[in-house]
Amino acid sequence: MSKTFEIAVLGGGPGGYVAAIRAAQLGFKTVVIDKDNLGGICLNWGCIPTKALLKSAEHFDFIKNHSYDFGIKVENPVFDFEKIIKSSRDISEKISKNVELLIKKNKVERIRGFGKLISQNKIEIFDNNNNKIEEIIADKIIIATGASPKSLSSIPVDGEKIITSKEAMILNKVPNELIVIGAGAIGIEFAYFYSVLGSKVTIIEMLENILPVEDKEISETLEKNFKKRGITIYTKTKVIQAKVVNEKVKVKIEKDNKEIELESDIVLSAIGVTGNIQNIGLENVGIEIERGHIKVDRNTYQTNVKNIYAIGDVIGPPWLAHVASAEAIYCVEKIKGLNVEPINYNTIPGCTYCNPQVASVGLTELKAKELGYEIKVGKFPFMASGKAFAVGEREGFVKIIFDAKYGEILGAHIIGQDATELISEITLAKSLEATHESIVKTVHAHPTLSESIMEAAANAYGESIHI
Repeated sequence: MSKTFEIAVLGGGPGGYVAAIRAAQLGFKTVVIDKDNLGGICLNWGCIPTKALLKSAEHFDFIKNHSYDFGIKVENPVFDFEKIIKSSRDISEKISKNVELLIKKNKVERIRGFGKLISQNKIEIFDNNNNKIEEIIADKIIIATGASPKSLSSIPVDGEKIITSKEAMILNKVPNELIVIGAGAIGIEFAYFYSVLGSKVTIIEMLENILPVEDKEISETLEKNFKKRGITIYTKTKVIQAKVVNEKVKVKIEKDNKEIELESDIVLSAIGVTGNIQNIGLENVGIEIERGHIKVDRNTYQTNVKNIYAIGDVIGPPWLAHVASAEAIYCVEKIKGLNVEPINYNTIPGCTYCNPQVASVGLTELKAKELGYEIKVGKFPFMASGKAFAVGEREGFVKIIFDAKYGEILGAHIIGQDATELISEITLAKSLEATHESIVKTVHAHPTLSESIMEAAANAYGESIHI
C-alpha cells in the first residue's frame, strides 16, 4: 500500500531537511527520505565537524605559539588526536539528532532508506541490502541529493592512503607527511589542520593561486602565511598520477614543463565535487542533466518534468550549504504560490575556516575591471585596528570594491580573525544595495574588528581616519 504526500523530499541535507520543514510550515503533507543521518554531508562529514577540528587546531596553535604573549606560560603542550576526532564526531551526532527532533516537531514524516524515482509521482525506497521497504506517491518531488567528492582515474581513492575529506576527518593518527591535491576551501582547511598538528604538508593546485576563486591579493596573503608555517605550495601544477608503492604514495606532478615525483604517507584528493545523480531513477522520468548536474529553471528550481524540482549541490555550483538552504525555502514558497524574490547569487558569501580565515562576497577586483567597472578600492589592515592589536590578531585586512560612479558595493574580501563572521555585514549591505556612504555613516561599536569595514569603506574615498 502506497503512502501519499503532497511533497516528497529526496535527500535530508541542508537543502532537503530545510525544504521539508518549510513545506510542513506552509501546510503541505511532507515526507523526507534519506538513507543516512539527517544533515547530509555538511552536518555529518563537512561544515560542522570540520569546524570542530579546526577549532581544536586553532586552540593548540595559540597555546603552543602565542599564549605567552598574553602572560600565560604553558610548557610542552600536547594534544590527544583521538580525543580531537571523537569530539568532532560527537558534535556532529548531537546536531543531527536535533535535526531529527525538528523534523518530528514540524510533523514531517521521516523515512530512512535509499529513494529512487520510478515514475513522475512515485518513489520506491530501499534498505542497505537493496530490499524494497516502502513506496510513496507524491504530488510534487524535490530532489536534494547533494554531491560527492569528484574522482579521477589518475588519483585512485582507496580510502586509506589516497583519501577524500571524509576519511581525513577520522584518521587514526596524524600523518608525518600529507599531500593535498586541490587548494579550494576543503583542501586549504585540512592543510591548515594537519600542519598545526605536526604534519609536513604539501599543497598542489592546478591554477595560479591557492583559493583560486578568491581575490588574488587575498590568496597571495594566505599563501605567504602558509609558507611561514612550513607548508610547501605548488601552484600552476598538474598532477599526472598518484600511486601507492610500499606503504607510501608516489605523486608525479608537472611544474614548468618538468616532471617531479613527490612522496607522502597520505594523499588527500580535494579536487571538487559532483552531483549525486546516479541510481536515483532520473532516467525513469527523463530528467535533463547538464554537465553532471540536474538542469533546473533557477526562477523556480523546476526540472524539465513539471512536478519535479531540484535544489542544492545536485544542481551545480555554488556548492554551499547556505545556498542549498536558501534554494530550499525559495523553492517551497514558490510552490505554495507566495510572492518571493529570486535568490541573488551575487550576494552569496563564501568562507574558508583556516587561520587566518578568508571570506568574500561579490566581485573580485580583477573581475570588476574585466566587466568594465570604474572602481574605487578601500583597504584597512587589521594592524591598524585597536581591537585586533589588543587581542593579538593583527594579520590580514578588509578590502571593499565600489563602483566609482554610484558608490555601489561590488565586492568585499576579508582575511584575518573572524573574517567569516564579519562578511555578513557587507553581505547584508550589498543585498540592500547600500553604498559606501551607508557603511561609513553607520556608527560602529569601538573597539571592534567590524570597525575595519567602516574604515575600509572610508579609505576608498580618502576619508579613513586611522590609516
